[in-house]
Amino acid sequence: MSSTELPGIRAAAAAAAPPAGAAGTTAGEETRSVELPGLTLSVRSRPAPDPGAPPALYVHGLGGSSQNWSALMPLLADAVDGEAVDLPGFGDSPPPDDGDYSVTGHARAVIRLLDAGGRGPVHLFGNSLGGSVATRVAAVRPDLVRTLTLVSPALPEIRVQRPAVPTGLLALPGVASLFARLTREWTAEQRTRGVMALCYGDPARVSDEAFRHAVAEMERRLELPYFWDAMARSARGIVDAYTLGGQHGLWRQAERVLAPTLLVYGGRDQLVSYRMARRASAAFRDSRLLTLPDAGHVAMMEYPEAVAQAFRELLDECGGS
Repeated sequence: MSSTELPGIRAAAAAAAPPAGAAGTTAGEETRSVELPGLTLSVRSRPAPDPGAPPALYVHGLGGSSQNWSALMPLLADAVDGEAVDLPGFGDSPPPDDGDYSVTGHARAVIRLLDAGGRGPVHLFGNSLGGSVATRVAAVRPDLVRTLTLVSPALPEIRVQRPAVPTGLLALPGVASLFARLTREWTAEQRTRGVMALCYGDPARVSDEAFRHAVAEMERRLELPYFWDAMARSARGIVDAYTLGGQHGLWRQAERVLAPTLLVYGGRDQLVSYRMARRASAAFRDSRLLTLPDAGHVAMMEYPEAVAQAFRELLDECGGS
């Protein structure tokens, strides 16, 4: 059976790949493992020159890792004491003992990390899945969040973008293992080009060096025995979160967020509709909006300077703390 015999297989497999980012650590970064009961989290940090700088925590999206914030973190190192977490089962964090990859499960991991480190309240950043996770954290634990910055947050849409549909297929039982079998002949380079085409507004903005690093990271991820399971369960978690109603619904929780919120949307985002910017602006009670017409799904990687400037303006509005 060839991959062309299953509609959307190429797009879905590409969506399961991590966005391009620098492999390992870049200059000025450190990594450590945080051991919690039933959970081990890898944390990437970029300490601020000012020991009194307020703390920040960055949360990546589906298939990503803490590396997805390595372009933005140095631009804000003088303003915040930044840490980026690898969610359970992603990056260098092993799967959680309880196998809970729901949005609530990921949010609980973030909350436990913040509680254990005593770093809250933090300036909380989230992209895609990380945006829905950060929204839930801000709603249920307002004491942990100073400000909220959401880059293309995965919030429920009535009309899902067509390129995003194959990602949802990963949530179906058995589909992830089918993807793994059908795409086992694909090279890491082919997979990386596919995810760049899906996640970037303009893949040409990725440098040759960044592309090589992304391919190396792809090769490493595909060797992990739990890679596809983590992808499938997390995709299922997003789908489940989209269907929740009442007080647990993500839009209802967005309305409960008290923290000043910066929303960032890309005009060329193929996974989160640019149209959702207006609804999000209305839902978050204290929000401001940055729209980047040429950006895709990972604006903090494509246009880190613009995102950093918008956050600095938010910080100024909040008195710099």
